[in-house]
Amino acid sequence: MPAELKHTPHLASTGIAGLDDILRGGFVQRRLYLVEGVPGSGKTTLALQFLMAGVAQQEPALYVTLSETEEELRSVCDSHGWQLDGVTIRELTPPESALEPDDQNTIFHPSEVELAEAIRPILREVERLKPTRVVFDSLSELRLLAGTALRYRRQILALKHYFATRNCTVVMLDDLTSNDHELQMQSVAHGVVRLEQIQPEYGADRRRLRVAKYRGVPFRGGFHDYAIRTGGLEVFPRLVAAEHRSRPTHRVLSSGMAEFDALLKGGIDEGTSTLIVGASGTGKSTLAAQFVVAAAGRGEPSAMFLFDESPVTLLGRCRALDIDLSGAVDRGLVTIRQVDPGEMAPGELLHAIRMAVETRQCKVVVIDSLNGYLNATPDERFLAIQLHELLMYLGQQGVATILVGAQNGLVGSRMETPVDASYLADAVVLIRYFESKGQVRQAISIMKKRGGPHERTIREFRLEDGRVRVGAVLREFHGVLPGVPEYEGAGDPWAESQNAIR
Repeated sequence: MPAELKHTPHLASTGIAGLDDILRGGFVQRRLYLVEGVPGSGKTTLALQFLMAGVAQQEPALYVTLSETEEELRSVCDSHGWQLDGVTIRELTPPESALEPDDQNTIFHPSEVELAEAIRPILREVERLKPTRVVFDSLSELRLLAGTALRYRRQILALKHYFATRNCTVVMLDDLTSNDHELQMQSVAHGVVRLEQIQPEYGADRRRLRVAKYRGVPFRGGFHDYAIRTGGLEVFPRLVAAEHRSRPTHRVLSSGMAEFDALLKGGIDEGTSTLIVGASGTGKSTLAAQFVVAAAGRGEPSAMFLFDESPVTLLGRCRALDIDLSGAVDRGLVTIRQVDPGEMAPGELLHAIRMAVETRQCKVVVIDSLNGYLNATPDERFLAIQLHELLMYLGQQGVATILVGAQNGLVGSRMETPVDASYLADAVVLIRYFESKGQVRQAISIMKKRGGPHERTIREFRLEDGRVRVGAVLREFHGVLPGVPEYEGAGDPWAESQNAIR
């Protein structure tokens, strides 16, 4: 965030860190803002957080409700564990007497009487409290009270000028329930924040917001995911790699296995991405865990984001192969987070990765797997763009990223990966099954490594006897990568490989 915007004294924080980040610090004071969204999108929660942020700064705050009762608002606060001390609630819902036929006005048009009656107590309350933050909930009621579009626009303009002269920052909520909703309110407001709900075919509803307008401020555009949780709205700003440029070092990070490091001519480079691809069960996750444990041995934190298996299963497999991942977790050097694609929005995942890097200074990040990442993205057309931004950001922070990709099928020449990220990765490690003499074996090779040399051989790869083992070069075989090799040598085809492993 630019320092000149972050420290501007004329900004009113929204009380939501992610939204303040998007708005470059918050709302400019003494302006009128529109927050619109369908019912249930979190408008009231956002407005209450905005007012409570003002109370925390010793600012008087006023909540004007034309649709909900004070009891309903306080129940919302109770659900979040909030106390509304310092927030004045002015309830302007119609009294019960308005239902009596004798109280119905028949001389003047209802809008001429009701709008004036609604506005008058609001102005009296403002003069009495002198608030610096005001929320109107909601514009749908004012629109109906005004009767005509011209009268409605004039009333909003009058309120805008009135509050500007009284040092008030005003947030007006609109639930978009009017059939004749127009853009006139958006033209009057200094800034517009729109909240949206998305109903995927499977999983929980997802929410996202967009700043449609903010005069004079270079806000971060586009859609940003958010969630409503106990404690309020949590906004996850869209990751823009260009905002986080730095000059990382270029160390070589060892896997802790000399045989595998030899394939990479030392290991993977800091600030690069490595894709480990292969069929299910070939040892991709285990190899990724080996890099994480090696980083922990150097005292460097790491983070693993798992889509396809539970942390308990991964820790158990590593323990059986003498990979001390549990010890690294116990020492606080490794965090493992299981991701549920049906519950977590893509923006939330990127935000979690960013926080792991910026708050814990993680040097290795593992995403296992890209197939799960694809399922977490509702529109797969943008997966490559999101992944590119993420890898660029992690690279600029000097983080070694390890991506795990599972191929469809087990053996054969037509193995495919649902997510083709090979062109994005700086290095590609391929693990394949192949059969020979009635046994299923595995082979490992480095298919690509940008910026440095690598061994171009194919070696045997085994997970057995409590160890991860890399064998000798399979020189006497042809057709290992398709999965059905032909032996072209003499004698025992595995003698050299077995000796190398031992």
